[in-house]
Amino acid sequence: MRKSGVAEKYVRVVQDIYKRSRTVVRCAVGQTEEFNVEVGLHQGSALSPFLFAIVMDQLSEEVRQESPWTMMFADDIVICSESREQVEENLERWRFALERRGMKVSRSKTEYMCVNERKGSGTVRLQGEEVKKVQEFKYLGSTVQSNGECGKETKIVVALLQKEEEMTQTKKRSKTQHRDGRPGPAVQTVTAAVRRTVMMV
Repeated sequence: MRKSGVAEKYVRVVQDIYKRSRTVVRCAVGQTEEFNVEVGLHQGSALSPFLFAIVMDQLSEEVRQESPWTMMFADDIVICSESREQVEENLERWRFALERRGMKVSRSKTEYMCVNERKGSGTVRLQGEEVKKVQEFKYLGSTVQSNGECGKETKIVVALLQKEEEMTQTKKRSKTQHRDGRPGPAVQTVTAAVRRTVMMV
């Protein structure tokens, strides 16, 4: 927080909030005894997203690149490179930068996708382990495909719009007639819908 220029009085307030923090866990069979919270951010706290953003900004300062080469949203990171060697190099830089500060790169959630792949391009490895290859991935709710097409994303958007239209029609009918079919009061319904725009570059 200090490196990000946050005033010292706010740093001390946050320190006081996290000092001697205790919590319990509720489950189907009851509640645990209180225990100390020594790592991580407080779940559900309005302050946590702000603190997480500050931490990630500092952790990634030396390795992140300008968009579109590096894209970050919460703890999801997209790294774009022009060759397999660059991908492996960037992955290793991120791994080293995070792990030397106590964080870890999830091997099971790390995936890679090739666009305009050439034969014999090889696989991507992280510390000697082969990274899972995929043909598509989701980022901020949108599906990106390796072949550059947007068919799957289009189907998702169309399905959402159809569902929205059905809900709109149901609301209109409920306002103009009773459940038993008898005419209801005359109601003028004005519907405004915000449509998603999918732009593939």
